[in-house]
Amino acid sequence: MSAARTQLLDRGVGQALSALSAAAKKGLGDPVLAELVMIRASQLNHCAFCLDMHLTLARKNGVDEERLGLLAAWEEAEDLYDGRQRAALALTEAMTVLTEGFVPDAVYEEAAVHFGDGELAHLIGLITAINSWNRLMVSRRVAPGGYTP
Repeated sequence: MSAARTQLLDRGVGQALSALSAAAKKGLGDPVLAELVMIRASQLNHCAFCLDMHLTLARKNGVDEERLGLLAAWEEAEDLYDGRQRAALALTEAMTVLTEGFVPDAVYEEAAVHFGDGELAHLIGLITAINSWNRLMVSRRVAPGGYTP
């Protein structure tokens, strides 16, 4: 028996989440970093639709294939990601997985070293938004390939 699915999304929910995503991305002010964060969260959440979308956008923003291909192992690929990107990716993983029930102080403090208060607030908003999108798409089993820039 297959699981019940819906491709529908309440318009108000979609608009609100889109507004959050756009505001967070704009406030962060770094489209490459934003795409890396959204790809990494989508990898952790196994969201094929969001991976397809954000890989396309990352390429459009000039992210090379080596960085995209090694993003799942960013900790070992030290030369490909600068300190700011590494701090954002660590925060992304901590917020996405929440294995300890909270974001570890050391992860938050490292992010605070690389991001001012406003940027950090936008980064946290962006991570929250992509995790929400991932959960909406995965729970509805939205297949990749439907995104067009």
